[in-house]
Amino acid sequence: MGGRRKAREFALQFLYQIEISGDDLEESLGLFWSEHPVDPSVKDYASELVRGTRAEVVRIDPILAKYAQNWVLDRMAVVDRNLIRMAVYEMLISKKTPPIVVINEAVDIAKKYSTPDSGAFVNGILDRIRKEEMKDVR
Repeated sequence: MGGRRKAREFALQFLYQIEISGDDLEESLGLFWSEHPVDPSVKDYASELVRGTRAEVVRIDPILAKYAQNWVLDRMAVVDRNLIRMAVYEMLISKKTPPIVVINEAVDIAKKYSTPDSGAFVNGILDRIRKEEMKDVR
């Protein structure tokens, strides 16, 4: 497994944890990394994803809600919601990774950490976001 994949998985775990607990982001992040020693590049990228996703959630959630047809965000699985938020952050805000790579990674992570239907669910939403929100970027 590559470093970016590991970083995304750690970021998802942390985003899940922080949403459930409601604890302070920076304090929890320090504790999280003390319990999960990893390569500095993995830690740095995961931390960037966490901070960026949380900082932009008010910008990301309306986009997510627009494309999650027939789904209220609060009723969506916490893993799926945070994975899609993180992928939207990577695709639309960070833009360091090609959108297709971000989507493929998100789908694979959804299959590993969420329900059997989550891969297709995550793929459908992210692909619509990519096609519509990024159509002027191509």
